[in-house]
Amino acid sequence: MAVGRKIYGKLRRNADLTAAMLLLPPEPAVPRTSLYPPIVASMTAKSKASKRRRVEGHYSRVHEQTDISAKLRLITGLQRLKYVVYPQTFALGADRWYQHFTKTAYVPGLPERRCAGGPDLAAVRSLVCEALLQEMHYAQKGRRFLYREQEVSAAPFLTSLVSVLSSQCAGHNPTLSSSCLDLKPQVNFYWLRGETVVPRGHRKGCVDPIRFQIDDEPHAQIRLRQQLPEFVPLDAAVPEEVPVIPYEPNKLPLFKKQYANNVFIGAKVDDPCCYGHTQFHLVPDRYKRERLQKMNIGDHVEVFLRANAIASLFAWTGAQAMYQGFWNQSEVTRPFASQGVISDGKYFSFFCYQLNTLALAVDSEKDPNRKNICWGTQSAPLYEAVENGDIKGFNDDVLRQLIDFFMNCPT
Repeated sequence: MAVGRKIYGKLRRNADLTAAMLLLPPEPAVPRTSLYPPIVASMTAKSKASKRRRVEGHYSRVHEQTDISAKLRLITGLQRLKYVVYPQTFALGADRWYQHFTKTAYVPGLPERRCAGGPDLAAVRSLVCEALLQEMHYAQKGRRFLYREQEVSAAPFLTSLVSVLSSQCAGHNPTLSSSCLDLKPQVNFYWLRGETVVPRGHRKGCVDPIRFQIDDEPHAQIRLRQQLPEFVPLDAAVPEEVPVIPYEPNKLPLFKKQYANNVFIGAKVDDPCCYGHTQFHLVPDRYKRERLQKMNIGDHVEVFLRANAIASLFAWTGAQAMYQGFWNQSEVTRPFASQGVISDGKYFSFFCYQLNTLALAVDSEKDPNRKNICWGTQSAPLYEAVENGDIKGFNDDVLRQLIDFFMNCPT
């Protein structure tokens, strides 16, 4: 009581009091580091937080990896059931499904390019006609096996055509001199697109990304040391849209398999020729235009070619981007361009593909407006017929387009 009366008296006289007697609020304490680690989700629990922590940990390990081979092993390490996409398929409407799987917009026609110079057209035509007559007239092929006719005439002619054009254009396009020509290489690509619910098994009810795998084998391909120039800017807008297919891929139909996930451009990671120039594909023997016309699906002639180009060129350019360190959680910062030619030995179709995005998974698709683009033409015949050692109706426009493809070079 005496202390209280003393303080009260000093307050009345406006006397100075100590801070302890005035009971002033304490100064804010300096934040100290916690003595205990933060509480995080378990790495083995079945909760959503635990799954999110496992996924983020996996992403951080991939981001921290600088070696491309080790990074690819981390990305493709988990094996689950995946849809195997066949580039050459006879499924009806496969081109729209493949556009949805790869987020590709198809644009009719070819992009504008400036290819100055080139070899003499008459000299190249003479060499191409000589190669054509060698396979279609001079050589004695004999009896052919069932559904293996393309291997006898069309495949050797396409190989000779690539060799002739590359040798004739190398003097005007120096990059072809240091390029690499692969015959029947292996091209693989693995990616995620969309989500699905596991229907059965011990993981029943889990939400998983839909996994896809392409295992392609083009007839031939040309690889360069430098990257081809972009056809359009990375974020350029095209009026064509990507089709949206609201069904499971097994309705196409596609089938699931489980085996090693592969990403491969046709060469190892340390190969200096790690950029694509042009792929050449040979259609199978079952692909007959007359047969499709008799089945009243004549429009499927071009659908088959578009689906082949979209799947094959997406796999090739996607694998090239992943060889440079990009993946679905690390978006590409520059486009990857490649060209494609699909033929049966007589008809030729031309395609250009530009990869603008690898972020196709649900948790990585940040920019819905960015999409891959594929340009293509209708198939046109190189010649009409070969009769008694004479080539009738040779099409110079197709030959010029082939030369333009070979003359495309890095800037």
